Amino acid sequence: MMKYLYSILFILLMVTGCGKDGGYIPDVPVNYNVTITEFSLKAINNTVLVVPDKGVGGLLIVKTDFGYVCFDRCSTVNPEKICRVAPDDSGVTATDPCSGAKFLLYDGSPQKAPAQRSLKAYNVSLQGNTLIHVSN
Repeated sequence: MMKYLYSILFILLMVTGCGKDGGYIPDVPVNYNVTITEFSLKAINNTVLVVPDKGVGGLLIVKTDFGYVCFDRCSTVNPEKICRVAPDDSGVTATDPCSGAKFLLYDGSPQKAPAQRSLKAYNVSLQGNTLIHVSN
């Protein structure tokens, strides 16, 4: 009888544990540096796109009125597809080309459906007055 009960419990746990992982961007190590001079030269609308081998979908570093922020370019809408958000011409939002979702570049928050979660943010620190350091 106990084996039967344990078997049912095991099957219930397996069934309820299956499914999507919640659509979150996985944690990957990020350790990236860019000089403020290089950022200024590469920035378009105060935004620099970093090659896709950093983070999950690449990095999006943005200079705001309050300092620098950095997000993973992988959209939080169906992250398994690794659709890379791209900054809009306005420099205020970024768009997921796969779903049409929009995110605010100042804090990564969703601005247009189907986005429900903010972009994954990374830590940004200034080292001296010359280097922007991104990490998690």
